[in-house]
Amino acid sequence: MSKEEFPGWHGTTIIGVRRGGEVVVAGDGQVSLGQTVIKGTARKVRRLSPGGQDVVCGFAGSTADAFTLLERLETKLEATPGQLARACVELAKDWRTDKYLSKLEAMLIVTDGDTLLVVTGAGDVLEPEHDIAAIGSGGNFALAAARGLMETDKDAENIARDAMKIASDICVYTNGNLTVEKISK
Repeated sequence: MSKEEFPGWHGTTIIGVRRGGEVVVAGDGQVSLGQTVIKGTARKVRRLSPGGQDVVCGFAGSTADAFTLLERLETKLEATPGQLARACVELAKDWRTDKYLSKLEAMLIVTDGDTLLVVTGAGDVLEPEHDIAAIGSGGNFALAAARGLMETDKDAENIARDAMKIASDICVYTNGNLTVEKISK
């Protein structure tokens, strides 16, 4: 099948919310191929512990590409313990300049409980405004919902869960089967 004929994998919404000394990363479980749901229980949020330091990552895009990036990030974190931003910048530089890595199609939300970052293949390492990051097909829906929910007294986990519920009601590539990881500093 040529690239034009291949309908492409779709489906992920990942959100990171920082509030009250903790960060929650939540992701849905749906993987779609074209208009067909292939799997509804995928796990797109992972906890890494390179060098004993906990880091939570959520990914959108190609699973194999994301796992390649997570392995590289782990290596960078082992080389720069406790320096999440530096490890992410090093990953983004490699991702942007390496011939093999530059073809990877994924995005990451990464946190150590203190810093919340979005890492892209365009070489971006972004610390989002308003303590919310969201990526994937339903990311903008989840982001908008979470921004509104930040006006409430809800904690980070409830904001993330409620925002994901709203995104799953709107985005056909997002379901309500969540993986949620919480990390504090």
